[in-house]
Amino acid sequence: MKLRYPQVLLFLCAFGVLPATVAAVKLDTPVGGWRTGAPEGEGENFRQTVNYPASSVNTPVGQANTARITGQIDSAPKGNEPGKLIVNGVSMPLKIDPAGRYDRPFSFPNGSNSVEVRSPDGQQRHRTQFLNTSGGATPAKLRVLLAWDSDGTDLDLHVVTPDGGHIWYGDRVAANGGALDVDVTTGYGPEIFAMPAPIKGQYQVYVNYYGGGYRSDEEGQEEAAQALTTAHITVITEEGTPNEKMETFLVPMRAVGELTLVKGFSYP
Repeated sequence: MKLRYPQVLLFLCAFGVLPATVAAVKLDTPVGGWRTGAPEGEGENFRQTVNYPASSVNTPVGQANTARITGQIDSAPKGNEPGKLIVNGVSMPLKIDPAGRYDRPFSFPNGSNSVEVRSPDGQQRHRTQFLNTSGGATPAKLRVLLAWDSDGTDLDLHVVTPDGGHIWYGDRVAANGGALDVDVTTGYGPEIFAMPAPIKGQYQVYVNYYGGGYRSDEEGQEEAAQALTTAHITVITEEGTPNEKMETFLVPMRAVGELTLVKGFSYP
């Protein structure tokens, strides 16, 4: 079957060969196509060194381009409004700097992946797809993502595993293989828990409203921010397989100090 010209353009856009829009949103990495992990000499690091209070999500020095999401939103408005990042169907806020740049580490699962970046007003977007074969790395069979919808606030993800392990920003790597990637203290997230070989049994996912309520204005001065923020929690099991299951929960967080049990579930 022959494709007409508009269909060819749509096909190329879907697979990252051409940008989905001509102008405002640039997605430098990841690139579309087939890839086999980080080139020799480059590292993939997903755990940020935390110097509390930490800044927003920072990509570690020397991070391989296969494990980061970078680019620029040229038409981004001035201020604190985030863009939107959608990875494999999971939507989360994307913090951008005053120049419109964004750069964050991300651990992609094996198999087909899609990344879409949208401008804060939703009018411009760029999407790419790629097939990831990591060359022996163990994929996460259980992943929990936390994002929230306000700047200048600090929400924390806590996961309790069946063996009594407690993974949180104060103890981000457990002996059972579970790990939390970063501790975001300045708004939006995301914070991501991943476990390559989940233990059978009951898991509990909590969100703690640790602090915040203030943000910086354009001149760097602190101003009052909304106290209410909404946590977006996504639980993914068997990621990248035909048995993948994804659940998303929206939880209003009303006051600093609040600890909420979001989800209890059994694996498998």
